[in-house]
Amino acid sequence: MTRSKTTSIQRPKRRPASKAGSSRLGDITRSIPIDRRISRRPKVALFAGLGALAVIGTIAAAVFVLPIGTWRGQDVDLTQRQEQLDELRRVNGQLAAEVDRLKTDEGISEAAREEIGYVTGGERRTSLLPFPPLPGELPDGWPYNVVTEIISARTAGPAPAPTD
Repeated sequence: MTRSKTTSIQRPKRRPASKAGSSRLGDITRSIPIDRRISRRPKVALFAGLGALAVIGTIAAAVFVLPIGTWRGQDVDLTQRQEQLDELRRVNGQLAAEVDRLKTDEGISEAAREEIGYVTGGERRTSLLPFPPLPGELPDGWPYNVVTEIISARTAGPAPAPTD
């Protein structure tokens, strides 16, 4: 069989005999010819390599190191959320008990008494207002200093018992 010389596909040139046993990838330890290098100046290549390492290091830190802090912080967040959930469940239980109580006839009448002052036949309604707060600041002078001492003694509570 003969090769046709009319095809438009470029055929690879024959490899020289010196490269007959070598790999197409070439030897990694062999230096790259100057015309095929990315940069012909070594300092530029060094800074480009350092810049590439910095970018790779930054990406590695963003992907592997920074999420560890977030992962460790989630433990605290989970504890706080669990406490909030327990508190909400406790409050929901209290509200459910209140709803169950208000579904009874006694609960309805008690709520009507507390909220709107409902009275049944034969009962009499009396309203008592809470006492107003006592004044804390009294002027200096004879009758007021005695009253101030009495108020402070009552708010302090009983005196401690003497010990022998």
